[in-house]
Amino acid sequence: MAYRKLGRTSSQRKAMLRSLTTNLLYNGKIVTTEARAKEVRGIAEGLIAMAIREKDNYEEVTVKAKVARKDKDGKRVKEVVDGKKKTVYDEVEKTIRKDKPSRLHARRQMLRVLYPVKEVPATVAGRKKGTKEVDLPAKLFDEIAPKYVNRNGGYTRIVKIGQRKGDGAMEVLIELV
Repeated sequence: MAYRKLGRTSSQRKAMLRSLTTNLLYNGKIVTTEARAKEVRGIAEGLIAMAIREKDNYEEVTVKAKVARKDKDGKRVKEVVDGKKKTVYDEVEKTIRKDKPSRLHARRQMLRVLYPVKEVPATVAGRKKGTKEVDLPAKLFDEIAPKYVNRNGGYTRIVKIGQRKGDGAMEVLIELV
């Protein structure tokens, strides 16, 4: 199958397409050139199709976990044992989703394409402390896939915006339908 080279070496092209795909799935829409959008569409639709196929392929499992006891301020409770401060742990039963092998494989295939995303708070005060890692495969399985269950392909839409001022390239908005 032929593909667009987009004027880049293979490693640069792959990195750019991964980045665009990650941003499209995280934000729901991006503005880019027409050629890039057409390349991204294939990758994104493949990931969404994979998510739809495997969305309910897990089992609920109850596990016992040790969780640090916390006080009212959210700090860990410590007690002195043999002259050393040790954190106090409680055993809690948690229900987790355990992926079946094919869903785990799909998750790893997604992680091969998608970059890790960090969510940074807008306020300057808790900038470093409030950052958290976003699990994009989980978002694909839990939020995006259920929307498209009854749809056979065509999960993205490309809308032409107009020509870019600098080089006259056709700019488009690619969004999840």
